[in-house]
Amino acid sequence: MNARVLETIKKSAAVPSMPQVVLRFLEIMQDPNFDYADLVKVLSTDPGTVSEILRLANSALFGVRNKVVSPKQAVTLLGPKRTRSLLLGRYLVDTLSKKKVAGLDMSYFWRRSLAGSVVASHFAEAVLPRQRDEAFIGALLADIGIPILAEALPDKYGKIVARYTPHAAPIELEDELEAVEVTHAQVSAMVLSHWTLPDSVSAAVNLHQSPNPGTGAVATVARVLNAADRIAVLLCEVPEVDVIIRVCTEAAAFVGVELDILVKLLPTIENDIEELADALRIDVIPSSVYALVAKTVQEKLVPVNA
Repeated sequence: MNARVLETIKKSAAVPSMPQVVLRFLEIMQDPNFDYADLVKVLSTDPGTVSEILRLANSALFGVRNKVVSPKQAVTLLGPKRTRSLLLGRYLVDTLSKKKVAGLDMSYFWRRSLAGSVVASHFAEAVLPRQRDEAFIGALLADIGIPILAEALPDKYGKIVARYTPHAAPIELEDELEAVEVTHAQVSAMVLSHWTLPDSVSAAVNLHQSPNPGTGAVATVARVLNAADRIAVLLCEVPEVDVIIRVCTEAAAFVGVELDILVKLLPTIENDIEELADALRIDVIPSSVYALVAKTVQEKLVPVNA
């Protein structure tokens, strides 16, 4: 890892800045003994943030029966970790949407990130349920290094970012190291650490490109992020049946889950992605790919593995 390059990128305008209220919220959560009242107090200092968190809490994503009308209710309903994830996601969407990153389709970027976060959440529920929220936010932000590198080092990273698109060759860490001396995973991890997210999240993001992240909780989350991104790529393309079979089989094996997880997840994933997109105010184009992948997994893989 080239610390000099990372430090240069960290100080550049390419790294999105978070509102002070969000940074303070993240700082409070670093204390394992934090008080909910302190989180609510911080949120309440900024009317705009209060409005956002209430909108998120009342979104279809959570299906609340009675309208949430106070920050305290919102944090209690969502939980501090999910509140943190949604606040970060919302402000990042808003910040990055205002930028024009050469060579990068931000619509595709967010579709893939949303799909990955939904899949990662379900994978984590199966293999490491206590880390589900960490997997969710890790997958949502694992590729944040890509637009940052594309903006900070456009001449060197241009050919790399051009491959972050449907049906293109995957972005390999060796290619990134040769081009800019760091990987987007390292940049993403650096930024998440800068924003004071837990070390377990930034460490898992740092490892998520690795073909062998090791063992332990952090490595397991890294495997979840890796496998979820493979499925997310499928859901952003119109893949051949044999590609669906191969990718789903390899992804499930890599994270150590049964294919039944995908069988149960895929039929409803489009709705989950749309609800998350609505909560974060991201436009997602309806697609028939979700149904195609779900049908293929159900018909081609379940009988083989029954």
